[in-house]
Amino acid sequence: MNVRFDGQTVMVTGAAHGFGRAISLAFAARGAQVWACDVNEAGLRETEALAAEQGFSLHVRTVDVADPEAVRTFVQEASGAQGVDVLVNNAGGVLGQVGRPLEEISPEDWHAIFRVNLDGAFYFSQAVAPLMKARGGGRIVNISSGAGLGVSLTGIQAYASAKAAQIGLTRQLAHELGQWGITVNNVAPGFVRSNPTTERQWESYGEEGQRKLVEGIALRRLGSPDDIAHAVLFFASGYAGWVTGQVLSVDGGR
Repeated sequence: MNVRFDGQTVMVTGAAHGFGRAISLAFAARGAQVWACDVNEAGLRETEALAAEQGFSLHVRTVDVADPEAVRTFVQEASGAQGVDVLVNNAGGVLGQVGRPLEEISPEDWHAIFRVNLDGAFYFSQAVAPLMKARGGGRIVNISSGAGLGVSLTGIQAYASAKAAQIGLTRQLAHELGQWGITVNNVAPGFVRSNPTTERQWESYGEEGQRKLVEGIALRRLGSPDDIAHAVLFFASGYAGWVTGQVLSVDGGR
């Protein structure tokens, strides 16, 4: 399957490392004009440098996905006169939080995770929808988590809840936007060592916990950020033209 995105404008959130970086580089390598954003400016510059090393370029901007005005400004700049073909809502995570008993969770901690994992996806989708409608089509791909389909390995209640809500948003927007030729789909990754947070989580399991985690995967191995990027490429491509409102678990088989 030879997938190309020449002449297309692709926006990727949370592109400073991990999935977002892999997704940004995958689209850029296939001819897309990529606009990548994150709150981590240093990480974004590393993503930009990696693209340059591989012989292609991408645009990077520091954007807080939880700030609707910042989102609108970024979308306006990135769309220019061409509009937006693909939006990948990847920004998310646990924001340094760890699993704690329910009664110890503050409202601030609860809402902080919702803002980056759910609100950001809503604000970006809201900003690109009129542009995609005007073009007569588009692709929105949300990155959730296996935690949104089951339970979080970290025990973080807000993370599991926000990812489940993002899956609900995916299905709802698929039905609302489908009449304009806009597809909305979701990739739900399993555990992947993709960033400092997941590295700390992996180390916390110890040798025995790591062994049990891998043995619980049908393919008996962990995935990589590229595995997630490949699923996104499929949803964004013409091969998925009649696929919308779907959740694809990319987890090695659970």
